[in-house]
Amino acid sequence: MHVLVVHNRYSSAQPSGENKVVDQEVALLRGAGHRVEVFERRSDDIAARSLLGKAKVPLLVPWNPAVRTELAARLRAQRPDVVHVHNVFPLLSPAVLAACADAGVPAVATLHNYTQVCPPGTLQRDGRPCTECVGSAAPLPAVRHGCYRNSRLATVPLAVSLSVNRRRWWSGVERFFCISAAQRDVLVRAGMPAERLAVKHNFVPDPEDRRSGAGEHVLFLGRLAEAKGVRLLMAAWDELAAAGGVGVPLVIAGTGPLESEVAAWAAGRDDVRYVGLYDTAECRKAIARSVAVVAPSTWLEAFGLVVVEAMAAGVPVVAAGHGAFVELVEDGATGLLHTPGETASLASCLRRIAADQDRNREMGRAARRRYEQGFSPAVGLERLVNEYRTAIAGRTDQWGTKTMGGTK
Repeated sequence: MHVLVVHNRYSSAQPSGENKVVDQEVALLRGAGHRVEVFERRSDDIAARSLLGKAKVPLLVPWNPAVRTELAARLRAQRPDVVHVHNVFPLLSPAVLAACADAGVPAVATLHNYTQVCPPGTLQRDGRPCTECVGSAAPLPAVRHGCYRNSRLATVPLAVSLSVNRRRWWSGVERFFCISAAQRDVLVRAGMPAERLAVKHNFVPDPEDRRSGAGEHVLFLGRLAEAKGVRLLMAAWDELAAAGGVGVPLVIAGTGPLESEVAAWAAGRDDVRYVGLYDTAECRKAIARSVAVVAPSTWLEAFGLVVVEAMAAGVPVVAAGHGAFVELVEDGATGLLHTPGETASLASCLRRIAADQDRNREMGRAARRRYEQGFSPAVGLERLVNEYRTAIAGRTDQWGTKTMGGTK
């Protein structure tokens, strides 16, 4: 199969689960013998633009005509079987869908968040769930509240893009890949075409590092942001510390807008270590040495890559009991689910998962089995290729015959 992957890479200064998923899927497909090429833009390149070039970037968010021309020409020349769209913000834009239509190549799209129904893609405002824009063709509440980066001006391009490109997305994509059933449910309720929304969980490569002992620490691994539950975790850990702790330290790895606050909170403490941004190898080692991985997100996560990475290493998880976490974590079997947003509930789950080593090991083994059955590379490859074939079968070329691998 010949696949062209379209992706706007996020800034390298911040950890990106989407970048990781794209790279892993490309490697998986190539390893299975498929021909995969990439059409991409990089947010890192914005810094090198002139002042005028930087000022023009918001205008490209709803529509980038140069991308349409460039991609359509490439598609006509190379004739891939399918185009797989990931992120198009801010430099690609939904013009990539017009290019696919121009060249007569079917498109599929992975929905990594909720940008189809919410301009910032989080379904959250001021640390609480928000659905004001869901189902609306004109997401004015997002602009009024400045939902993207707390800025009305920065939110406008996203709101405009969502409004003017709504029908283009819904008609120009053969199959949308939702990364959880929870995400699909939200999007169906918002009015997206249910028949085009398929659940395709992200997969995780089988790690070389797996837990072999009881674990050395509790680990938070991710973006240091309000939506990830960082402040909630700090409050819960302080509650545990006041009661004598759980016997192991908390390790926080990552970067983000709350970095200075986290670093100040951790400074001088024996029960907390802030280690900054880990690379991939360091992340795997840290997970494998964990008593548990904690994912206390306050927003409705569409998936939760770190949860599955923990399961792959045989490590149980403490996660918020909403969004995709409910379908990823079997409460009491592969980990524990705490009441979302509640400090006492999170503290109680952390205390429980660290207190009983035998039960913890049993949950770790169950988590590993769950990974093997649902999130391994073999499972991921089968689901991905099957969805490609479904999309291709639903589209004929301009001569009315099916195409596959460049043949008719």
